[in-house]
Amino acid sequence: MSAARLREVVRFCVVGGGCFLLDYGLLYVLTEYGGLPYLWSSGLSLTASVFVNYWLCVVYVFRASGGQTGRQKALFFGSSIAGLFLNQVCMYVFVDLCGIYYMIAKLLATAIVTIWNYVMKRKAIAG
Repeated sequence: MSAARLREVVRFCVVGGGCFLLDYGLLYVLTEYGGLPYLWSSGLSLTASVFVNYWLCVVYVFRASGGQTGRQKALFFGSSIAGLFLNQVCMYVFVDLCGIYYMIAKLLATAIVTIWNYVMKRKAIAG
């Protein structure tokens, strides 16, 4: 791995970590204080973090990519929708089928979805 790619991966992890904290915090607040079912909270919190993540990926993580084409934006958000679907399936399986507490299940789901997100978003933004 080149030094430039390593820096990109580190930036991706920093941005992803911040967006995860946003996602995780919103999940908790919406479920515990907002009274929403965990799957609704999970979908809403992840959607909010995707928009923040997109902006940060464009301006910070993959900044050498230049302006985004409509195709790149569609790929980014398409991969995010697929990531949301994957997240929701993981949450359902871990919580409803395996009996794992939803906040722990979110950690497991995030680990799975993070790999998907990096691969797909790199393709979408870096071209």
